[in-house]
Amino acid sequence: MSGRPTPLPAPGATVLVAGLARSGEAAALALARRGLRVIGTDANAGLETGRLRAAGVEVLLGAATERAPLDDVQLLVKSPGVPGEAALVAAARARAVPVWSEVELGARLVAQPTVGITGTNGKTTTTALAGAILAAAGRPAALAGNVGRPLCALDGVLEPGTAVVCELSSFQLEDIEILRPHVAVLLNLTPDHLDRHGSLERYRAAKLRIFENQGPDDVAVLPRGFGPVPGRARRVEFAAADTLPAEPRIPGEHNRENAAAAVAAARALGVADAAIADALRAFPGVPHRLEPVREVRGVAFVNDSKATNPESAQRGLLAYPPGLRVILGGSRKGTPFDALARTARDRGVAGAYLIGETAAELAAALAAAGVPAVRCGDLDAAVARAFADARPGETILLSPACASFDQFADYERRGERFRAIVEAL
Repeated sequence: MSGRPTPLPAPGATVLVAGLARSGEAAALALARRGLRVIGTDANAGLETGRLRAAGVEVLLGAATERAPLDDVQLLVKSPGVPGEAALVAAARARAVPVWSEVELGARLVAQPTVGITGTNGKTTTTALAGAILAAAGRPAALAGNVGRPLCALDGVLEPGTAVVCELSSFQLEDIEILRPHVAVLLNLTPDHLDRHGSLERYRAAKLRIFENQGPDDVAVLPRGFGPVPGRARRVEFAAADTLPAEPRIPGEHNRENAAAAVAAARALGVADAAIADALRAFPGVPHRLEPVREVRGVAFVNDSKATNPESAQRGLLAYPPGLRVILGGSRKGTPFDALARTARDRGVAGAYLIGETAAELAAALAAAGVPAVRCGDLDAAVARAFADARPGETILLSPACASFDQFADYERRGERFRAIVEAL
């Protein structure tokens, strides 16, 4: 952070909240409770806004967002789904109106996160595991940010002494000012969201902002051998091969790496290894991430809908033996699929079943690697074809390697639909 931090506007001042999904709604309600005039905007003309209107928030939806006033606005709070290039955000910046992400507001209204976790893959699992470790140690903890509740939703509900473990995406970190986790964790960094950030360099810069406000009393947890990062925190490194107090219950080498990061963070907070071991043995994983659904006629079905980029899908493939059948595809994020196709080949994937707008790109990459693939169109057709092809003892894995927005509202809805299809078999 450079210069003096921007203060929260005084009661009666006007704040504009761009994007009114979960995090935007939480931000608007928290601001309204403090007596600010709040104007909320969202491109979705059909959004349910009853709670906001009841709290006195002025709501502009759909085409009405173009009429959002900026003359008296002292602050714009931006939801993660709203790009920095959005017309309203660009107009605010042109008028020198400060732009904060919802987590920046939350860090001021709630508390600075005790632990902040970012990275391309593994954020949700590691955040949930860190919370489970703190719970095993008898330390109350709340999960927030990109997982569970928005940080602003914790406003007024935290008991004194509660640790806040916050999953932080690049979209949230690109508009922070004073956000400063006591323990900041970077799990990994590979190309992702290039459609939004424009380049790997900008994506990396957004991720590394998690460290920039840390001081000597804070801890930066990083992959072993990772280069320099901003801030002045004490550095702690981790790797998948680290000796752990217990072996994790959740499968996969990538999850051992996630566990090593969570262990490093917990130790930085003074948690004893006995509590860490209890949590590692008990933690079952998170929904939509290598989540067993059921077995049908000897064929296992696994929901990995949270694999929204190629690297995450590669980790899913590596968690299972050869003979896997994988459902791939979704909306574009600007990332190539060649490395994923090579991993599928080297892992002996028996078949790939392709859905969504990236099906043609995936088909080309898989064909070049010699991996058999079928273009199925949608998830229902892909499950049906994969199940028809599968033999007893094989696994069908939904690990899309893509975002969901071409066919589903989010990866949770995609995973829920997969579960429903499988339960109906």
